[in-house]
Amino acid sequence: MPQAAPQAAAETTDYLVIGAGIAGLRAAIALARKGRVLVITKEQLAESNTAYAQGGIAVAMGGSEDVALHLEDTQNAGDGLVNSTAAAVLVEQGPKRVQELLDWGTNFDRESGELMLTREGAHSLPRILHANGDATGREIAQSLLRIAKQEQNITLAEWTTCVDLIVRHQRVIGVTLLDREGNVRNVYARATLLASGGAGQVYSDTTNPAVATGDGIAMAYRAGAAVADMEFFQFHPTALALPNAPRFLLSEALRGEGAYLLNAQQERFMQKYHPQLELAPRDVVARAIVREGTPATGKEQLPVYLDMRHVTGVDLAARFPGISAFLAKYNLSLQKDLIPIRPAAHYLMGGVKTDIHGRTSLAGLYAAGEAACTGVHGANRLASNSLLEGLVFGAAAANAMLEDNTQEDMEFDVAVTPRPAATTHTGEQTEKWIANLRALMWKHAGLLRGAEGLNRAKLALEEMAFEIPRGHTRRAIEARNLHQAAMLMVEAAIARQESLGAHYRNDYPQRDDKNFRKHSILERGKLRFEAM
Repeated sequence: MPQAAPQAAAETTDYLVIGAGIAGLRAAIALARKGRVLVITKEQLAESNTAYAQGGIAVAMGGSEDVALHLEDTQNAGDGLVNSTAAAVLVEQGPKRVQELLDWGTNFDRESGELMLTREGAHSLPRILHANGDATGREIAQSLLRIAKQEQNITLAEWTTCVDLIVRHQRVIGVTLLDREGNVRNVYARATLLASGGAGQVYSDTTNPAVATGDGIAMAYRAGAAVADMEFFQFHPTALALPNAPRFLLSEALRGEGAYLLNAQQERFMQKYHPQLELAPRDVVARAIVREGTPATGKEQLPVYLDMRHVTGVDLAARFPGISAFLAKYNLSLQKDLIPIRPAAHYLMGGVKTDIHGRTSLAGLYAAGEAACTGVHGANRLASNSLLEGLVFGAAAANAMLEDNTQEDMEFDVAVTPRPAATTHTGEQTEKWIANLRALMWKHAGLLRGAEGLNRAKLALEEMAFEIPRGHTRRAIEARNLHQAAMLMVEAAIARQESLGAHYRNDYPQRDDKNFRKHSILERGKLRFEAM
């Protein structure tokens, strides 16, 4: 009898890191000291939410009193829902992690040789570090990438899309990938980290790059992991609002340098909404802008402006070079013009539920950064805490992965290439389906919500489920993930019958601590509220 052909060895690595932003790269650098690391990113390595972060990184470098104030500001911005243990880890570990960046050559802006600190919304004092004025995220990403490329144990896989996690006996043991050549294959690992960022592309108006389609969150939920606080989506108050122009982020640092917000009558209005005026928490400022721009009669939105014409003593073009260059394309100047603005989807406070070490509810699976939810942001993220979160909890997750997965050998399934699903939509049909979902979410599950709109969104999403684009193309995979993320957001928003932080219900305008001072948890189709 002829002998059977030998089975191919499984494709393995020690550690999988999905995402190449600040959380993923910081984790990969730590993991590489102990084993082989495969870092997966959907596009080129420079394309991540980290690279688009303009405002800066908040860190208390001034000692214990500074740390205590940073913790207090984080808790106040989070509107009573912050996990105090996670927040303490963030602010206490922050200085150490930022010092690592400095030691690795990250060039933060300085004045007379000292680190330059600025102030942003809801911060009690200046503690924001910037790089190149308004390109902080890009500088940090480049620094971490430079270190990662020096590590022989790190393999960087660009233009690679994750299809789904591989689960055996309630443990994540790897991931199915769609590589840049269009091949579908399995890769197995001792531990997998989700650092894939947020889900801003769920909304038609967003400051997020095209890669932010909620992939890690959707995959984790399908695999059986718990997700938390998906109703809390932060809308950045000031995105450029010009016809035929991208929804370009106008950093909160502009208001930190003294920018005013003006209504259609060119009058300041924030005094009606919060004592901190333009430096109020983001959710307050965003809702104020929407209200000022909503006409009492008629359908046309009224303009709302960002005004820096009165600011003196600051070279705005030098302080904000990226923003200034972008505005110049549309013949606008921070120093000379009123800049039309309106809110846009910006940051997801919810995500895959983790402890303060990045552990999820599934063995072998970890999460950090915007894809994760430790409860550190509560109901509303404090400005410039996101980069710090990725840095601190990316390192923490790596430590947990090393601690939990010390065994030398693990058994994996033989590497069998999954059979690609049949394609059901053309590229044009897929884009139209995605555009409809994004418009639906903006209209019914956006900044101001109510039961009627949310239930309409849920019904429409349930109907759209029968027409989700199928097939192993990147956009079909993203469509499925966007739909899953949208469903999770709507389910949680319907359940939280109160207004808290970034979640505002027109039909429940008051907070309800008695019933809802808890975190929403979604797991295997069931929703519950519990303390973290």
